[in-house]
Amino acid sequence: MDQNSHLTPAFPSRLPEVGTTVFTVMSALAAKHQAINLGQGFPDFPCDRELIAEVNAAMLADHNQYPPMAGVAELRHSVAQKISALYGHDYDPETEITITAGGTQGIMTAILSCVSPGDEVVIIEPAYDSYRPSIDLAGGKTIAVSLLAKRDDQSRVYSYAIPWEDLANAIGPKTRLLIINTPHNPTGIVWQASDLLRLAQLVKNTNTLILSDEVYEHMVYDGHVHQSIASHPALAARSFLISSFGKTYHVTGWKVGYVAAPAAMMREFRKVHQFNVFTVNTPMQYGLAKYLKNENHYLSLPSFYQSKRDYFQTGLRATGFKLLPAPATYFQCVNYTDLDIPQSKLSEAEFCTWLTSEIGVAAIPVSAFYAAPVESGVIRFCFAKKEQTLSNALTRLQSL
Repeated sequence: MDQNSHLTPAFPSRLPEVGTTVFTVMSALAAKHQAINLGQGFPDFPCDRELIAEVNAAMLADHNQYPPMAGVAELRHSVAQKISALYGHDYDPETEITITAGGTQGIMTAILSCVSPGDEVVIIEPAYDSYRPSIDLAGGKTIAVSLLAKRDDQSRVYSYAIPWEDLANAIGPKTRLLIINTPHNPTGIVWQASDLLRLAQLVKNTNTLILSDEVYEHMVYDGHVHQSIASHPALAARSFLISSFGKTYHVTGWKVGYVAAPAAMMREFRKVHQFNVFTVNTPMQYGLAKYLKNENHYLSLPSFYQSKRDYFQTGLRATGFKLLPAPATYFQCVNYTDLDIPQSKLSEAEFCTWLTSEIGVAAIPVSAFYAAPVESGVIRFCFAKKEQTLSNALTRLQSL
């Protein structure tokens, strides 16, 4: 104990129920046991050297001081052009796009910019773990509805569906914000155009704003198409769109993303943004602006990641795991309860701890994506790894 700890004044925690995230815990456990880390969602392969060269060139060109608060103009214009080309909505790069320190900062800043004490925010669980703490810090009240989990009696595999009736019942006079996530982490479900139409009807006569977390927008497989909130004009008019260069370009450690929103909403967003980060790494913004101009750098991602998914799925089918559908993201969820081992009766968190320490492969319990853990025997693997990494992990998993 710190000998001066008794001198530290007591103060109430702003997040009394929040501890270390499960991603940090499982990554630390993987390091301790020298396990293959398929838990936390980051690639173990290098990014494109061309992107590194663009950032290096920006540094050598002395782009090393503060950029504009909203982000480098060239990058905001490149983002606007990409959204227009892909989703048909024209955002003004001067007033409607802001570069952020990653997707998570964009999410928190959007929430802080529009949620006041007493406001209700609807989320859909399982949900990314930053949503609730951000709502709590804003003084809002989280209203959670759960994806509809169905288990096929014959295959004993879960699939998930949007809980439309529960969503309708959750939205009321106090609802300030609805957070959606497509493609969805951790389940991989992808919203369809018909879902956006239904959502538009749901919020049509309300004051509900929308935060659309689309950081996996370029990782959609099997002919599916990502339906961005930007593709629906009525929804775009009330939405924050969040995306991430870190996810798209295999540079999660750079923590650079962006938010697009109507000018009135973006004005409030920037009021918060300028005081919680002010701005984002300058040379990386210039490098990304150049790199983003080549659309093949993101249009090639579906085939790139689908080949990894297919390879990983083929190997998993030689195990006792039951594979859930994985039409998007770089995650594969599996059910472990049919494994012919005593550990198949463990909770998801206990099973992941055992899998990491004894089998040498780290995964994430899907129960961790709920406020009150929902046990369905489902865990999440990340397949954004080199083939050799996946091969080594599969060898260990096939021993079960």
